[in-house]
Amino acid sequence: MTRLNGNYSYLYLIIIAVMSWWLIKLTGSDELGRIAVPVHSPDYFSKGYTKWEMSELGRPKSKLIADEMIHYSDDGTTHMVNPLMSFYNEETPPWIIKSETGVLSADGKDLLLNGKVYVDRPAAEGVRALKIHTFNLKVKPEISYAETDAWAELISLPNWTTGVGMKLTFAKPIHLELLSNVKGNYETK
Repeated sequence: MTRLNGNYSYLYLIIIAVMSWWLIKLTGSDELGRIAVPVHSPDYFSKGYTKWEMSELGRPKSKLIADEMIHYSDDGTTHMVNPLMSFYNEETPPWIIKSETGVLSADGKDLLLNGKVYVDRPAAEGVRALKIHTFNLKVKPEISYAETDAWAELISLPNWTTGVGMKLTFAKPIHLELLSNVKGNYETK
């Protein structure tokens, strides 16, 4: 008799499971768990983001700081608010680049700085201070290189130069080139 009651227990459990499944299908509750996530949605974010890159010798090579950072899983890009990038050289002060917003590619090889961009290198012994104002700067952090097709202004007091389009290498040998419509004001002593 106990064996017969045991078989009925399994039968009752199967009936309860089938009825539960049927009720879920009937009410549509199984669809509630499947919320569609937008394709371009963030998978993580940070307030007060900082990223360091070191040289082969363990010295600072570059530093990236942003007020906010949002990473998107679909394309792997990292979007930043108020990014500030520093490129370090052993013999000269660091180059500091800041902009309104920025987008870092998934592989970290391309950083697009959007809006107004300011580049600054402070003065040091044997090195004059240099300030650059431009827009929409494309930076390749891995090779310490930047370029833009936009207007650029170079200020190294008492001199200033403007032009359209610019190429800049931050590492030795440092190279700066304005591409077209170059105009300047130079004071000699």
